[in-house]
Amino acid sequence: MKTEELSTIECPVILTIKLIGNKWKLLILRSLFLGTCRFNQLQKELGDISQKVLTENLRDLERAKLISRTVYPEVPPRVEYSLTLLGQSLRGIVHAMKDFGENYQATFLQRKSKN
Repeated sequence: MKTEELSTIECPVILTIKLIGNKWKLLILRSLFLGTCRFNQLQKELGDISQKVLTENLRDLERAKLISRTVYPEVPPRVEYSLTLLGQSLRGIVHAMKDFGENYQATFLQRKSKN
């Protein structure tokens, strides 16, 4: 999403959803919370993602200033992705989502299997 489009969004919750609101972006962020990754590492960790979709999501996150892309002048080229300080500030949100998922599993999904 372009910066001009983001600047027209008034609701902060909607803005956050637009920035990180698909499963791939959240999973990319989750991987990068563990440290800097190369493209192939991310693709391997995420499993079921195509090269095109990963590239699009990385570009979106980079445009939003949530991740940085570093290209090393080597042959073959080496490209690494890492979180910016702004991206690091999302740690609490992703952690809260993890906590919610764990609580939901323990409370509702396991109870259901006992009935």
